[in-house]
Amino acid sequence: MPGWGAPWIMRHADGNVPYRGARPPMTDRVRVRCTARLHLGFLDLNGSLGRRFGSIGLALDQPATSVSISRAARPAVSGMETERAARHLATLEATHGVGPHALAVAEAIPPHSGLGSGTQLALAIAAALRRLHGLASDLEGDAMLLDRGARSGIGIGLFQHGGLVVDGGRGAPAGPPPILARLAVPAAWRILLVLDRAAHGLSGQRERDAFANLPPMTDEAAGRVCRLVLMSALPALAETDIAAFGAAIAEVQTIVGDHFAPAQGGRFTSGRVAGALTALAAAGAHGVGQSSWGPTGFAFAADEAAALRMQAAIVDRAAAAGLDIIIRRALNRGAEVTVEPADRD
Repeated sequence: MPGWGAPWIMRHADGNVPYRGARPPMTDRVRVRCTARLHLGFLDLNGSLGRRFGSIGLALDQPATSVSISRAARPAVSGMETERAARHLATLEATHGVGPHALAVAEAIPPHSGLGSGTQLALAIAAALRRLHGLASDLEGDAMLLDRGARSGIGIGLFQHGGLVVDGGRGAPAGPPPILARLAVPAAWRILLVLDRAAHGLSGQRERDAFANLPPMTDEAAGRVCRLVLMSALPALAETDIAAFGAAIAEVQTIVGDHFAPAQGGRFTSGRVAGALTALAAAGAHGVGQSSWGPTGFAFAADEAAALRMQAAIVDRAAAAGLDIIIRRALNRGAEVTVEPADRD
């Protein structure tokens, strides 16, 4: 994607030294760190134009997934999310005819929280293995191989570029949805996350059943969401207008949340999160909503001071409800790859 910057930051063990060759050298170990994302809403759940879904989302600076991979005498997977990580690694080894490997998952985005944990873990392992063996990058191919990106392409786009991205939904061709736009998020903006660790969003078969059983979104609702994204949220972001951006995202969230309400028990998966978001909006937060199937809620603040004020306004109530309120930044770069060359002294 010309003009969007490097897909990821490549670091050697001795510092930030991009590799510029056509084929990277073999390495002893590769580490990949990628971060969570917010899914801000689907664009078109109607599909009458031949494409369905379409998404808008942005990358957070935390929480993160961090993996490392090296050659080994026998297979070994350690750390967090070992079952899922081992499954991805086995698929990749069989596809590329390589292995065995030692894979360690030092950090993992909380699963089933609406923060894109599955896609980021899969792509991190795939990117690490490819870099270890000097194989060309193929994010879209790896996503298909590992059963990611079935509906949304933002996890792939954000892994590669960070910032805020919009994908064009699923059409007739096979493969993940194409990324249509990418914008940087203002450095001053902050995102308040509302975490309900006692609840889980839909995933797996329950998620597939929900999409299969929900009626199509009306043409009017899909059209309104698309117009809000293209003619309000994106221009407001480009002009650093957080009030207009937040208003557009909040309305998108209302439309999409009401559409999913029969499957998730209301506009929000967690009633506790819904109450906290109402309080944050009353405290001046912008663009409150739920990421994907939740339960994680989010809200935007213009800067650190505003975010701290909003957090303080509801922190006691949130704690009493068993919620965590944390402040994060957007991340305007993609995944970070650190390599340790095999020929080092």
